[in-house]
Amino acid sequence: MTLALHDDLYDAQFVRALAYIAQGGAEIGECFATAKRITKTDGELWYREWLATAQRAERTAQESAAAGHLVSARGAYFRASNYYRTAGLFLMGAPVDDRFRSSSHLQTETFRKGAALLDFPPDVLEIPYEHTTLPGYFFRVSDDGAARPTMILTNGYDGTVEEMYFANAVAALERGYNVLAFDGPGQGSVILDQGIPFRPDWENVVTPVVDFALTLPEVDPSRLVLHGWSFGGYTAPRAASGEHRLAACICDSGPYDLNDALIARVPGVLARQVPDGNRVARKILDEALESTMKKPSAGWALRRNLWVHGLADPMELFTIAPQYTLKGRVQLIECPTFVCTTEGDDIGAAAATLAENLTCPKEFVRFGTDDDVSGHCEMSGRSVFHRRVFDWLDGVLGVSGRSAERAGTGVAASTG
Repeated sequence: MTLALHDDLYDAQFVRALAYIAQGGAEIGECFATAKRITKTDGELWYREWLATAQRAERTAQESAAAGHLVSARGAYFRASNYYRTAGLFLMGAPVDDRFRSSSHLQTETFRKGAALLDFPPDVLEIPYEHTTLPGYFFRVSDDGAARPTMILTNGYDGTVEEMYFANAVAALERGYNVLAFDGPGQGSVILDQGIPFRPDWENVVTPVVDFALTLPEVDPSRLVLHGWSFGGYTAPRAASGEHRLAACICDSGPYDLNDALIARVPGVLARQVPDGNRVARKILDEALESTMKKPSAGWALRRNLWVHGLADPMELFTIAPQYTLKGRVQLIECPTFVCTTEGDDIGAAAATLAENLTCPKEFVRFGTDDDVSGHCEMSGRSVFHRRVFDWLDGVLGVSGRSAERAGTGVAASTG
């Protein structure tokens, strides 16, 4: 059942924008008013209306900042950032649309203006990685310099490092965890500005991030947690299979094996023949994929996927997909691992398979109607997800809930 828009995908992205109200990243009236103006499934219309809302929020932020009302300015900048990100979503793909580039840069710019007004502004990071750097932020609970448990946040296909502040960082900070969030290959500005696509061996992405984190005196090296959501639900456990300095891993709604996930979406007869290289089957599938790519809603994920993987032909996805697997590696994960999905979410449908094959201490949760949670990555109930995952994590790391809540009080108040 949709909430505000008749197209399932558009409605899900509307809910995603709306989901960050509690973290200061959205306002219910602004979101519903914007959705009301989107009268058809049209990426151009979506862009224009969310852009208008973002621009209006940014203007109010500037007015408040100029008058010295910094709490009001912070909140409006944060909302503008979320709305700019939302505006560009359906323009994702290759070649890169200049409007998408602009909205992406504006979501970063307005986020940083808002974050600079937090009680404890984050450090803007350039994390050494191979021959370049990865963008990120280090959010701290306090400026007392104490070493604290720290959560590393890794993303999925179409999120940004800034969005992860609303999605997971605020909840962690409120509970006394420092947070290091970053964009890796195929994500955010790394694909947009550096042109670096996804890679399957995420252990070789996270290891330099861990190396960097351990140079920070405010990071407790014995309580370092990796949290991945959406496609990060694959990359996080993949990283944990090779990076053993982690004290815990959280896998929120990712695939277990990308090739299996792709084949599951192919009609029965073709699904049996395409992996065997049947030329007729591949031609039929290729034509179907090319047709799908032209559709405004149904083709969005395919256009996005090709871009973040640096591919030109939809059939190339079937060539690279077998590399993105946890088969043969899941048993290498040593740290306690939390795995979850939501009923009806086909992206996280194999989460139970990951949980079943783990040999480390584990927790598996399937959210659903009993929790009043729906959608990919529990988007309609992030606070429900946060309660389950952090109550588990506090126990794993031996974090005192009472001391964590005291540490997080200032952070919660600072979100505006």
